[in-house]
Amino acid sequence: MTMRFITPLAALALSAGAAAADYQLTILHTNDFHARFEPISKYDSGCSAEDNTAGKCFGGSARLVSAVAEARARSNNSILVDGGDQFQGTLFYTYYKGKVAAEMMTKLGYDAMTVGNHEFDDGPEVLRGFMDTVGFPVLMSNADYSGEAHLAGKLLKSTVIERGGEKLGLIGLTPENTDELASPGANVQFSDPVPAVQGEVDRLIAQGVNKIIVLSHSGYRVDQRVAAETTGVDVIVGGHTNTYLSNVSDRAVGPYPTMVNGVAIVSAYAYGKFLGELNVTFDDAGTLIEARGEPLIMDAGVSEDGATVARIAELAQPLEQIRQQVVAETLEAVEGSGAVCRVQECAMGNLVADAMLDRVAAQGARIAIANSGGLRAGIDAGEVTMGEVLTVLPFQNTLSTFEITGQGLIDALENGVSQVEEVAGRFPQVAGMSFTWDPAAPVGARISDVRLSSDDGPVPLDPGATYLAVTNNYVRNGGDGYKMFSGDDKNAYDFGPDLADVTAEYLAAHAPYQPYTDGRITRK
Repeated sequence: MTMRFITPLAALALSAGAAAADYQLTILHTNDFHARFEPISKYDSGCSAEDNTAGKCFGGSARLVSAVAEARARSNNSILVDGGDQFQGTLFYTYYKGKVAAEMMTKLGYDAMTVGNHEFDDGPEVLRGFMDTVGFPVLMSNADYSGEAHLAGKLLKSTVIERGGEKLGLIGLTPENTDELASPGANVQFSDPVPAVQGEVDRLIAQGVNKIIVLSHSGYRVDQRVAAETTGVDVIVGGHTNTYLSNVSDRAVGPYPTMVNGVAIVSAYAYGKFLGELNVTFDDAGTLIEARGEPLIMDAGVSEDGATVARIAELAQPLEQIRQQVVAETLEAVEGSGAVCRVQECAMGNLVADAMLDRVAAQGARIAIANSGGLRAGIDAGEVTMGEVLTVLPFQNTLSTFEITGQGLIDALENGVSQVEEVAGRFPQVAGMSFTWDPAAPVGARISDVRLSSDDGPVPLDPGATYLAVTNNYVRNGGDGYKMFSGDDKNAYDFGPDLADVTAEYLAAHAPYQPYTDGRITRK
């Protein structure tokens, strides 16, 4: 099985005729793992034990343990680093916070990681507990946290590690708008990544370190800007935008590595579905002279480490308690059947769309659209358990905010009603807006009277205006035919909190919840 991992590009790098003074290093990397300790499906959601046995699952900590061990065996000189967002995404994080991430990352032998925005979801205190548990450095250069007692003196802007007799400088980056995405608190002020990185590069070079790797949870675009606008950086290991880079897949956003200004930028999608493997060569002066590799797919061809499988199963046992936890109460049953929600406004659609919009309204979002296919059940009257919420919303989807024109929204609604006769999952449930649709009208003219909520009452949608909207990450990236929402030109953020958690919290805040419909969707 070892040979399956040596891609042609990796083999080329390993066989390149390096001079005696050249220094070769394998950089193994992950990013945006989001507590996916158990295997996932091809849709990045939970994968049953039966499907895993049938070879239909990907990732999971047990596969990573095997893959990292094999990758290290192929290289006589390697490091393992992470691009941030180990926290949040499954019940493992809900229950254990950062403890399981710390345990698994320690078992895997990480050398360093950068702070992702989700590492701040429960404030600096939980991040500090994680840092106190792991034995590797956690990095963040573009913030002033000197006034935050939980971070000062523990969190580092950069660090130096030794590998193969050479010093490697590692610098961390976190999204500049983390204060809007998570809960870092008032004592952490974030700043532009470019001067932050350059300052650390200059300091490291002054110490005689000439091989510098940035661990960046800032996104593919920002990584390219950092590479273009700084000097002295050799490699950027990315995260945040779940970017898949590859030289062999037509689904890749760009090549692996993406070269900008002599800097090798890499990213390995998310959720442990890939293990990044970049082979780099430096000359004696510390100049990067070669960078080759490919993300390694963590599919059924990668064996699961038995001890890790057993440990994850043990850790999973208390999660059933969360599923039984009562989170709210409803005064009546919440209608969520596909037969209703996929053809008309329904109470479950209103609940989920209202919850989504409520969560991000403070950011300026005015409109929420939920695909009815993402609603998988109703909720009975009375006490509501977290398990019931997870049955309604089982896909581990996250909130996505994005900018869209009024005309784009009309096009989206047209798409949403385009397959009602098939009872398709694309039918839109909405909040912050209302519309009328006519199934007998010509394609492109089925939607009319689109209005947005305002303090002064409903106002007409302006096709030429741009609005901030929220949906789930599946729809935002074109799922269910919503191609008008996808693309890199939407100023999008696809990795907000889990939709099930958002809905549960909304229910709790409005308990006892009264299900309702209010005519926001009208059929002629």
